[in-house]
Amino acid sequence: MEFLTGNSGASWQPVMTANTTTSNYWLNWRVLLCSIWILISSAFASFLIWKGFRNSQHENRESQNDNAGALYEDEVWKPCLKEIHPAWLLTFRVFAFLVLLVLLIINAIVDGGSIFYYYTQWTFTLITIYFGLGSLLSMYGCYQYHNKVGGESVDNVGLDAEQGTDSIVPAHGENFNMSNTAKASHSHDEQLARKAAGIWAYVFQIIFQMNAGAVMLTDCVFWFIIVPFLTIKDYNLNFLIINMHTINAVFLFGDAFLNRLRFPWFRIAYFFLWTIVYVVFQWIVHAIVSLWWPYPFLDLSSPFSPLWYSSVALMHIPCYGVFALIMKLKHFLLAKWFPESHQV
Repeated sequence: MEFLTGNSGASWQPVMTANTTTSNYWLNWRVLLCSIWILISSAFASFLIWKGFRNSQHENRESQNDNAGALYEDEVWKPCLKEIHPAWLLTFRVFAFLVLLVLLIINAIVDGGSIFYYYTQWTFTLITIYFGLGSLLSMYGCYQYHNKVGGESVDNVGLDAEQGTDSIVPAHGENFNMSNTAKASHSHDEQLARKAAGIWAYVFQIIFQMNAGAVMLTDCVFWFIIVPFLTIKDYNLNFLIINMHTINAVFLFGDAFLNRLRFPWFRIAYFFLWTIVYVVFQWIVHAIVSLWWPYPFLDLSSPFSPLWYSSVALMHIPCYGVFALIMKLKHFLLAKWFPESHQV
């Protein structure tokens, strides 16, 4: 197991800085300021959710056009290009789920249940759930796709047999106009026939956007803050640690490039709430039991803790924003390179 865990003599272990169960640890100006940051973030997230939900309801009543918060059932299992069969997205999601699940189990066996004190493992578990749920939704989608394609093939054959040789052959210009009209009509009918997403599809989309921000935040903090610190202290990084902060982003970006999920900005609120739940969980645990903090910047005994908390909160915006820009760039390029095949 040394390949996985590294040299235990040079591996990083959190250090206890103070007794976290005493009243003096919690009743001070540092905790007050950090609590204010958490309350502000919670209020901001709640406002975004409320506003996004209200706007979605208003736009649905006022018009028939899609809005940022809308979601169709087929968007969770159809790829972004028509030429890509849904089975390819299914295969990718099943493979990613199995790899992530195996890594998570190995990590839990090697390092014990204490790994779930870390935000990394919370996010890694969340992305594993994402691919597990995505695999189930893709299986259901492939079943629907198979039935739809099979049904259309039978209908087309029956229609051709009924028409036989008595159909009128239009002129070239008429044929072109009829073709365009048929395409427009088919596109309009297909839009009207699409089924609105159910609860699990919305849960899946929300988890996708939570992962988008959380993976970016986790990997950026690890590679740009924690790794330099560990390098200075001459600690080793083992195989599991490197994998947990690399393969999650690889699989998530792979799914993002393949899927056709929307990426509304207001759902950054769920990303904020995800981190807030983690921080509150840590506070409750440390108030009950005197433990080491999984990340030094969470330690409330430091005079710089309010600065750390506010900085991490502000990091949520660029982490989510970068992923949102990548999604916009993907749709822009696909619409430019594959205008007939691109699906939004």
